[in-house]
Amino acid sequence: MTVSGPARNPSTWSRAAVLTAVCLTVSCAGGGPAFADGHDSHAPGRTAVGGAALQRPGVQVLPRSDSPELPAGLSALSWLVADARTGQVLAAKNAHRPLPPASTLKTLFAVTVLPRFAQETVHTVTEEELSGVGAGSSKVGVQAGEPYTVADLWRGVFLSSGNDAVHVLAAMNGSVPTTVSQMQAKAEMLGAEDTEVVSPDGYDAPGQVSSAYDLALFARAGLATPYFTGYTSTATAMFPGGRNAQGRPLPPYQIQNTNRLLTGADGVGTYPGIIGVKNGYTTNAGNTLIAAAQRGDRTLIVTVMNPQSGASMAVYKEAGALLNWGFEAAGVNGSVGTLNTGTRATPASAPHRPADAAPVPLGAAADTASSASGGGWVWSLGAGVLALGAGTAVARRRNSRAR
Repeated sequence: MTVSGPARNPSTWSRAAVLTAVCLTVSCAGGGPAFADGHDSHAPGRTAVGGAALQRPGVQVLPRSDSPELPAGLSALSWLVADARTGQVLAAKNAHRPLPPASTLKTLFAVTVLPRFAQETVHTVTEEELSGVGAGSSKVGVQAGEPYTVADLWRGVFLSSGNDAVHVLAAMNGSVPTTVSQMQAKAEMLGAEDTEVVSPDGYDAPGQVSSAYDLALFARAGLATPYFTGYTSTATAMFPGGRNAQGRPLPPYQIQNTNRLLTGADGVGTYPGIIGVKNGYTTNAGNTLIAAAQRGDRTLIVTVMNPQSGASMAVYKEAGALLNWGFEAAGVNGSVGTLNTGTRATPASAPHRPADAAPVPLGAAADTASSASGGGWVWSLGAGVLALGAGTAVARRRNSRAR
């Protein structure tokens, strides 16, 4: 979680030659129009990542006769529900819309850097390592001159959303610029083509964006990364106390995860089976959240970006409603896309997880074909004019006012 950095002026986005409003079609092949922010899904060298249906604006869902209805009152600018094991996307809204990610970008940071250091490694923090932390950042309380284990620092990242802990780990990894470059390379390797990394901690920076689709990719990769789930599913932990102004040692203090679905804080309530992953907030991004939960042998990933309802804790309420819907719809609804299509590397198939990590079913590549490759009836629910067959050119402008 971060307070605010320099405001970003979001670019215009649009769709050309698209099926908008309500479009009922048998196959989505060849129907992927472009966002006008330059992310053209059919530009030379660019694939329709995740399947053609996910390139369209508005809600994408493939119901059957006994399918549950999507939750009412969803106000997020973008969201997605996917099965972590198969990669099947059950439903999404504006899946590839580039938006500021806030601290959910720490998930990509963890996927990139977490495997690089032994968790018991001890590092003494320097003033220089903390000098680049943005004003108003959330911090766990890392102090220069004090020793911390790598595990301490990762608990600071995941529980307190500590930008100070991120900057120390990035410095250990070479530097902040080196880490940003590695994060961008990791995003591209995973097929996350909507993501532009500027700061490793998600602090608002001009040009830094991700998408509901990309955040789901990062979460899925994280669930296959050693130690990742052990941290994301931890509600509270003790953090080294450092020293007071007189230089005397202070006792460790308790830190609590900022993910209310995990802790149940602020009246949200703990979501059954929750195993993470990461929440975020900046004045520019609004509230963002990646949530993962497990029931039986099924793990779902939900991403929610910037609810507009104004309701208290809306990001958690909408994510919880989408998780409830997903567990009911899984195995009933068809797939509107996949987290596998367009990836440039195969996710780890046999994660080496620590003993404290929650069990998460992972592994197999998608066993459900996306709607782009044929079959089924796909409902595309969006705003605009009705067009069947050939698309109608529509332009939509993203709200450029930062919240």
